[in-house]
Amino acid sequence: MTEKRLAGGELNYPGIGSTESGQPPAGFPCLVSKTYLGEGHAVYRRVAQGILSWELQRRSGLRVRTESGVVIPGARVVSGFGVGPFRINAPCEVVWVRQPEAKEGPQSAGFGYGTLPGHPARGEEAFEAEIDAQGRVFLKITAFSRHANWFYKAGGPVARAAQRHVTSRYIEGARQLAAGES
Repeated sequence: MTEKRLAGGELNYPGIGSTESGQPPAGFPCLVSKTYLGEGHAVYRRVAQGILSWELQRRSGLRVRTESGVVIPGARVVSGFGVGPFRINAPCEVVWVRQPEAKEGPQSAGFGYGTLPGHPARGEEAFEAEIDAQGRVFLKITAFSRHANWFYKAGGPVARAAQRHVTSRYIEGARQLAAGES
């Protein structure tokens, strides 16, 4: 008997894994957001742990249903926002994961996930905690996407506003993680 997946279908865009290399596929607009969160490895580890346990998504106000309590390659997740019939669900699959290194020093940890059928966009988004040589900690969000169909394309300005809003919520969630808030 085959295991029932949380979301069906296959990844539906070119350049799978491109958020890890930073090179989006041709024809896909790319957004990179980098936000300072604090100083030191304790802050870095809290943010990385929050990213790799779906806590960043939860703190951003998204409803998160996933096949795995921690982020692992191939795990599927359906996040959503809205209320009742006005809820938008966004099924994705994790395409890469980078764990924090045991050593101190510059590094990054996080993951990227790509869209599955039913998502309002086609593309990929990545969330990384970064620490530089000076011990400064940042949240880096990289995304490339296009609208999945004519319906979402027609709502382009609303979709862009929603993306900006969700990104601001991710940043606020990362600030909470950095501060050690429960």
